Amino acid sequence: MKICTFEEIIAWQKAKELSVLIYKTFHSSRDYGFKDQIQRATVSIMNNIAEGFERRSDNEFRQGLYIAKGSCAEVRSMVYLAYELNMISELQFEAIKHLNLETSRILSGLIKSLKVEQI
Repeated sequence: MKICTFEEIIAWQKAKELSVLIYKTFHSSRDYGFKDQIQRATVSIMNNIAEGFERRSDNEFRQGLYIAKGSCAEVRSMVYLAYELNMISELQFEAIKHLNLETSRILSGLIKSLKVEQI
């Protein structure tokens, strides 16, 4: 199956879902620096998938996916901190972590599939 738009990419769909969840979870946070950083990092995941795809080069797409995967790790790291600082509940922590790990796994699979196609 050929993907024609970045909106069709499951990793992008999951990243968008994660972004919405992060925005909703931290919308009332008064730690503006933390809130800004985690929101920017989560949006970076979906934006780097989209940007890399639209460049129409496997190498640039792969690079965008690697950057997105790094942003996934940044978000997950920040969520651990948010939980430890009692900014979010255990339920919120687990929901975000689960969706984040799912997104990261999908990105890994997509990266591997691009490597295989080059051989």
